[in-house]
Amino acid sequence: MDADRLKAIPLFQGLSKHQREQVSTWADEVDLEPGRHLVEQGEFAHEFFVIQEGTAEVTVDGNPVDALGPGDFFGEIALLETERRTASVVATAPLRCIVMHARDFSSMQRTMPEVAEQIHEEMRRRLADR
Repeated sequence: MDADRLKAIPLFQGLSKHQREQVSTWADEVDLEPGRHLVEQGEFAHEFFVIQEGTAEVTVDGNPVDALGPGDFFGEIALLETERRTASVVATAPLRCIVMHARDFSSMQRTMPEVAEQIHEEMRRRLADR
């Protein structure tokens, strides 16, 4: 993952160059086709996702609850709170995502409090909306 590409993502914009380089060692970029299921409600969580390009739909119990696009992220609730996915996410257009495995996501949470706070704020908002 190219650390300079992280500057375009709101979650990582406030990081120093050194911090972005660290995130780039923890993250992978993946390209996904429309219709691809990224996470399934009820399954155990192993990754955190940030959308760089494209769109995805979030469903809970089969009902659409949100649309995600560039800069949005998902997967944090299960990694931080519940262990299991609270929603399903399906690509609705070609996607390019940053994917971080749980261990690396935890490292980022511990060492980058500014990113951790943004993630926690969004998680609280999402949980309150349900």
